[in-house]
Amino acid sequence: MAERQLTAGGPGGGPAARVWAVRTWARLPVAGRIAIIYLLARLVTTGLMVLTSSLSAPPSRFGLQPTLGEYVLGWDAQWYWWVAENGYPSTLPVTPAGDVTENAWAFMPVYAYLAKVVGFGDWGAGALLVSLIAGFLACLALHRLLRPRIGSTAALWAVVFFANGPLAALFQVGYAETLFVLLLLVALDLASRHRYPLLYLLIPVMGYTRPGILAFALFLGLHGIVRWLRRRREPLPVRDMVHIVALGALATVVGFSWQVIAAIVTGDPGAYLKTELSWRRNWLTDPRPDFFPFEGFVRGAEFWAMKWGMPAWFGWILLVALVVGIALILLRARAVRRLGSDIRLWSASYVLYLLAVFFPQSSTFRLLMPLTPLVGALAVPRSRTYRWGMLLLCLLLQWLWIHVMYGLAQTYWQVP
Repeated sequence: MAERQLTAGGPGGGPAARVWAVRTWARLPVAGRIAIIYLLARLVTTGLMVLTSSLSAPPSRFGLQPTLGEYVLGWDAQWYWWVAENGYPSTLPVTPAGDVTENAWAFMPVYAYLAKVVGFGDWGAGALLVSLIAGFLACLALHRLLRPRIGSTAALWAVVFFANGPLAALFQVGYAETLFVLLLLVALDLASRHRYPLLYLLIPVMGYTRPGILAFALFLGLHGIVRWLRRRREPLPVRDMVHIVALGALATVVGFSWQVIAAIVTGDPGAYLKTELSWRRNWLTDPRPDFFPFEGFVRGAEFWAMKWGMPAWFGWILLVALVVGIALILLRARAVRRLGSDIRLWSASYVLYLLAVFFPQSSTFRLLMPLTPLVGALAVPRSRTYRWGMLLLCLLLQWLWIHVMYGLAQTYWQVP
């Protein structure tokens, strides 16, 4: 049937050439197909970044016609570079009013130092290589995670959407997201296959790559509860339960350990949280001096509602609608349900984590990258028109994100 469809004529070469291309593609191992998809996606992203550079205006923080190397080292990449070159401050920087200002303690060490090692001292080159390689390996891990759930073809389309998605520029800049997503996808695959021992090595690396390991601790707890409830249908050996509890405890300890390390080095028990809260002063004139769970999203909803000319209470309505909508998608959407309980539990855990600890602003789009497994739901429909249309939408959103965050790059609307 596929060959008859391909030989029906049309643009793109003769029937024989198209049949040969289809057969050659079918003979390639999955890793080879993913490598081709990933390479083509990176060429497209590079082209979009070059186009963005040509359109860059003086008001942009990158100035006129910046190089791709400047984009690699832009925004938060500067903080990772600083950590690799200078380490972490033993004395917290403060404003004249005594408030802690933005500093390196907000950025975990694994990506920063790994990029320096890989680049043999050239941090920018190392960061680019780490992000590129981690992105390709993440594509392989995503396919492995999704294939048993939605089939090999749909999983391959999920890789296409991921590699070409709105945040695809992160595969080519000095951010830790792609490395964290790689580790996360491997960890989810191990947990779903009940291969728990390897997670003892993976969890600390995840925890010191990027914030989010506390969400994984919550996921492990929910994963254990689900396995307990299903124990009559799916055997639950005692050793598995012991592993789940121990790994949840390890993830929790790792998640809070960075606060302890920052406190010991600086002598300030609240060093890490004060550092994280310092970024909120870019938006709020009266931020709370202490961290309070979920306050960031509540204040953020009020802030953005008033920024858009609406009363603050309308922001609360929007926030409630957002939470209810996400819950309904995770609980009821058929395509999402096909992904299985572990992916949905992780997604719920990470969304709850974001709601608890972050202030919503333009960087929130980047912070959604750990929800990558949900891209499998977008690949479930089999319509060729739908899939190619979704790819086009991904590319359009990718261009928009790159142009706004790296081309315009001026205000809090444009921080990746």
